[in-house]
Amino acid sequence: MQRLEVYWEDAIRPLHHIYGHLDNFDTWLANTITRIGRAYAQRPTELHQLDEKRLLQPDWFQQSNMLGYVAYTDRFAGNLNGVAEKIPYLNELGVTYLHLMPLLQPRPGANDGGYAVMDYREVDARLGSMNDLANLATRLRHNNISLCIDLVCNHTAKEHQWAQKARAGDPDYQNYYLMFPDRTLPDAYEENLREIFPDFKPGNFTYYEDLDKWVWTTFNEYQWDLNYQNPAIFAEMLGIMLYLANQGVEVLRLDAVAFLWKRMGTNCENQPEAHLILQAFRALCRLAAPALLLKAEAIVSPPDLVPYLGRGVAANKECHIAYHNVLMVMLWSCLAERKAVLATKALQNMPAIPSGTSWVTYVRCHDDIGWAITEEDAAQVGLDGFAHRAFLSDFYTGRFEGTFAAGTTFQFNPRTNDRRVNGSLASLAGLETAVTNTNWSEVELAIRRILLLHNLVFAFGGIPLIYMGDEIGLLNDHSYMEKLELAEDSRWIHRPFMDWEKAAKRHNPDSITGRIYAGLCQLVQVRKRTELLHAETAVHPIWASNDHILALLRDNPRGRLLILANVTEAHQTITRHRLHELGFSGLLINRLTEQPIDMWQDLTLEPYQAVWLQQAS
Repeated sequence: MQRLEVYWEDAIRPLHHIYGHLDNFDTWLANTITRIGRAYAQRPTELHQLDEKRLLQPDWFQQSNMLGYVAYTDRFAGNLNGVAEKIPYLNELGVTYLHLMPLLQPRPGANDGGYAVMDYREVDARLGSMNDLANLATRLRHNNISLCIDLVCNHTAKEHQWAQKARAGDPDYQNYYLMFPDRTLPDAYEENLREIFPDFKPGNFTYYEDLDKWVWTTFNEYQWDLNYQNPAIFAEMLGIMLYLANQGVEVLRLDAVAFLWKRMGTNCENQPEAHLILQAFRALCRLAAPALLLKAEAIVSPPDLVPYLGRGVAANKECHIAYHNVLMVMLWSCLAERKAVLATKALQNMPAIPSGTSWVTYVRCHDDIGWAITEEDAAQVGLDGFAHRAFLSDFYTGRFEGTFAAGTTFQFNPRTNDRRVNGSLASLAGLETAVTNTNWSEVELAIRRILLLHNLVFAFGGIPLIYMGDEIGLLNDHSYMEKLELAEDSRWIHRPFMDWEKAAKRHNPDSITGRIYAGLCQLVQVRKRTELLHAETAVHPIWASNDHILALLRDNPRGRLLILANVTEAHQTITRHRLHELGFSGLLINRLTEQPIDMWQDLTLEPYQAVWLQQAS
């Protein structure tokens, strides 16, 4: 009852905005609270204890000891029980947060990598059972690792029982989705909608003869968008969230949240109601499972990104964490252009996030890279946004002369000239090209790029992620082309199976694998002991007076830390005068090495070198 009293206003405010006009609102709300009460009563004792611990330490996910690891269950360890056997490997790396890619029961056949869910309360039978998932969550928690899984909340597979009842003619379940008797409204909506997968599925609607209706299908024909104007959908999804939390899941990655609400005359992305839905989810989850974190999967333009962590009255009351896709894009842009000017300006233009939230920072993930660079950011540094995005696409797909990258095109749209990019981190950073050409000097530079990219996502704060295999330098996996069910989706090129034979060589300091792994482990340990990296304090990108050096300043009550990164393959210098202007003079300590640096002379950085500078005490 105390939680209900404390969080009630946070819940009722967004719910009134969305559903308050409905005649049955009070009855629906009472039933929803009853559902939450049942979930609370069913929550295991150990998870109630975790709730109390998290309430007493609400910044647990913002601390510098957080490190994420992302993997497909089957490609990492076969099944859920296999993942449990790999916990010692995760502990050795320093992982405290494990994101297992979609593992709830998908539709058979093509399923968008698991994002077409047929049953939210069952695990993909190939991976195990829901009991296996709960047992894994417990074992991870006992090893100080929080389990994150995906919850696809924008759409279901067309085989989901709700969709099957809709296809059978049940009007209540037809109202779970967005269905139209003819093309009048779809055509009107389509005027402002973008195509997410133009190669796979042009348009955003699909006609079904058995229904004699057009169904809203943003992503693929077999993924039906849910109708959140129907409060039954909100209640259903809330119940699923609490059910998964009661299995021991500590973080839910809410997939495609930008698309939750549709409005005529808009692109139907990032609508105010989508934010209200997330705010209500968070407030109501806190009643039954306050240890649960919500992560926004909103890969959108910079102005639209920050609101998913809460703005205004919703600050600290929407999602707890969100992907910093702008940082990821800017780091790749730095390496291609050999300049940090655009990255500095774009990151400066990002609004501050609420103090109780955190970014999830990453270099690569399971998805393609879309070049989220705005025209405004580009123009401020003298670039043409369209031309720069085209340059990056060409550079990372091998079309640009002299490129080191070995990526591939994903979903080229000739109407917009949008060309997204696929490729493993190591291949995009030049390791594949260097190894193929047996060019050992280029191998050295590729290793340095890989470590520099991780260095910067580690230093930025929040929860840095390591994508499975990046810690041992896995290259592009071209074998996906041999499998009919995968061949049409080039994203599988950077979703390889874990190479455990290569991983066994991770302690060999003379191997490429060993050098990458040792470098990452060293970064992990430095980050864990550097409390200044707590996410509560914003990072300030600053000008280094050298266009080839990215400079990030952290200034908080714990102290001041200056991160400098050379984004080129040539030596670069920052003058002592600039460092003195920033308040760094005399004797400094490079926290990466714990070695002193005398700042009475200019500081020269080696190719792709980074330093974390702090004033000696």
